[in-house]
Amino acid sequence: MASRYRHLRARALKAFFRAHAEIYERSGGRIGAWLGLPTLLLTVVGRKSGKHHSTPLVYFEDGSSYVVVGSDGAAKRDPQWCKNLAANPHASIRVGRKQLDVEAHLATGGERERLWERGKGINPMWSKYQERTERELPVVVLTPRA
Repeated sequence: MASRYRHLRARALKAFFRAHAEIYERSGGRIGAWLGLPTLLLTVVGRKSGKHHSTPLVYFEDGSSYVVVGSDGAAKRDPQWCKNLAANPHASIRVGRKQLDVEAHLATGGERERLWERGKGINPMWSKYQERTERELPVVVLTPRA
């Protein structure tokens, strides 16, 4: 029963995020904040399918870069967009009305610690998700390409 519930919940969340991404894109970035939190739309190329996939994510800025966290609601595995970025770090983001090509890298060591501390203040849910999973939530830096 618990397995069936998780499966149904995952399908419902996937449909919700797909709809959220569609609204964000169709509104030109005017509609799309998540519960009042700053939200960007990340578009990656699927590592297996080669198709473009868009995901709305809470973010914060660090200098000229944008930082996102692969929480996936405390799931046991990293979200697919993280795996896709590991295979191909070139992506694009929509931040409001701005569309940018970015290159992604996984923050590690001191950079990760610094960004994680800042991020917890932006989105307190990230701390709660980290407590509920054994994996270290990935902190990903998206740097605009020239």
